[in-house]
Amino acid sequence: MTLLYRTVITTIGPDVADLAEGGVVILFAEGAPPELAEVAVLHRAEGEVGAAPRPGDVLRIGGREFSITAIGETAWKKVADMGHVVFNFSGVVSPDRPGEICLEATEGADVLALLVPGAAIEILARA
Repeated sequence: MTLLYRTVITTIGPDVADLAEGGVVILFAEGAPPELAEVAVLHRAEGEVGAAPRPGDVLRIGGREFSITAIGETAWKKVADMGHVVFNFSGVVSPDRPGEICLEATEGADVLALLVPGAAIEILARA
């Protein structure tokens, strides 16, 4: 697999658990305004942003892999421009919002357990 993006979690906002239980995880780069940081996983990107992922590629959080099912039309540009993305763990194949990356259906508690400061988040293209 080819690494397209790698970032490391620095802070977990106090309202992240509520959103994660519903299958949604919001990422913002460090330095996000406080009102956004409350609902977000703050992170620090490492390296350059590669080509946009496609359905079938992989999101890896703390070593666990999730298959990407859909990508909103503005999602990758937002990742590159401002380190912002919404991960939707619903398994849908057509995104509801243009800025989201959809992933295989996964229980919120399973995702939440992976969201800890220091954990890596990687997006990888399958060969």
